Amino acid sequence: MRALVVEDSKTIRMILCEYLRKMDIQVVEAADGREALERLKKMSPPDLVLVDWNMPVMSGIDFIRAVRELHVYDPLPLIMVTTNSESDFVGTAMDAGANEYIQKPCTMDSLRQKLDLLGLLKS
Repeated sequence: MRALVVEDSKTIRMILCEYLRKMDIQVVEAADGREALERLKKMSPPDLVLVDWNMPVMSGIDFIRAVRELHVYDPLPLIMVTTNSESDFVGTAMDAGANEYIQKPCTMDSLRQKLDLLGLLKS
């Protein structure tokens, strides 16, 4: 399995990547939504995308909307990973096309639970 991690904070990106690698998931990284869209279009589709909301150049919510406009990626699971926890933010992310939502800072266990909920982990 392979994941695209879209996060502008090097530290948070490193942590998320480490969690995924410990779950035997290969990782491709991007520092903002625009870079992630470029990577996505050049690579074979990943099995999962973790995306931060607040980023320079292109926000996570704009990235999700852009990905969902490209219907080839309709089955691609997108998880919003952000410090925004208010229900309005959760609703906006889901309406934009996110499949799940996880609040930062997240633990490896909480990430594993989301991946399991989406049916992405081997039993």
